Amino acid sequence: MTDNRHHGAAPTALLPVRSSAPNPGPERTRRRAGTRYGRLMDVARDRAERFDALHRTGELLILANAWDQGSARLFESIGFQALATTSSGSAATLGRLDATMTRDETIAHTGAIVAATHLPVSADLEDGFADDPDGVAQTVRLAVSVGVAGCSIEDITRHPDAPIHEVGVARDRVAAAVESAHGGPVPILLTARAENHVRGRHDLADTIARLQAFQEVGADVLYAPGLVELDQIRRVVQSVDRPVNVLVRPNGPSLAELASVGVRRISVGGALAYAALGAATEAARDLLDTGTCTFWPQAGVGLAAARAAFADTADP
Repeated sequence: MTDNRHHGAAPTALLPVRSSAPNPGPERTRRRAGTRYGRLMDVARDRAERFDALHRTGELLILANAWDQGSARLFESIGFQALATTSSGSAATLGRLDATMTRDETIAHTGAIVAATHLPVSADLEDGFADDPDGVAQTVRLAVSVGVAGCSIEDITRHPDAPIHEVGVARDRVAAAVESAHGGPVPILLTARAENHVRGRHDLADTIARLQAFQEVGADVLYAPGLVELDQIRRVVQSVDRPVNVLVRPNGPSLAELASVGVRRISVGGALAYAALGAATEAARDLLDTGTCTFWPQAGVGLAAARAAFADTADP
């Protein structure tokens, strides 16, 4: 697929960076480049292995969805063990709504988040920025190149008249994504998403059938965002033998309830990013409308957190 979703800022690859220092000679340059690349690959491999292990502890893995480098460092300092990106939160950093970033913009933004933290990062790759399996596979390869420990692919089409791919097409797209995720220099976890319940198609049987199809072609984690009834979530968990991720929603089950029915991972999408925007909105309105500046205590909390998170600015 070749559309404008692919174009934007050039992605940051997990590769040696050209130096402006005097040329030390071709052989030494090759050795240095190989050594640097080897170190970077070791870091990526360590993160991917840690991320995989976190899904095997039998405990609920809580992912914080980072939207930029600062939030990634903040969540690491608070004590999270792994991060995911958020397409809506990332788009908000550019003053845009969800599903408006190009593939290149997304890969570059993801690479910046990966470089800002020591934690494993799973990339929200939306629909893979392509309809065809080959395009999805290329998107996953690009994500692997910036050092992610995992990534997710949705089964949406971006076509309003048919918003969800036919199950066979969706399965083929996941199979291609799995091949890229598992076949590169650093194998990563592939999360396959069935989007029925956030696209107005409340068909649990079809959702389960899709997740089972994704499992059959090698998906490592299964995810059906939009489910809020505990019994439905239990049915999904019991219908597959892969870790299930649940998107935490307002008025939905508690984390303890989710863990009790076998959910292995939760995430919050763009909620933390929008919580930050909500706090900023309320503070700005306080300043503009009343001039009372009652936000100073909350600003103090943020300042202390930033100082703790950003004190060590060395590269991870």
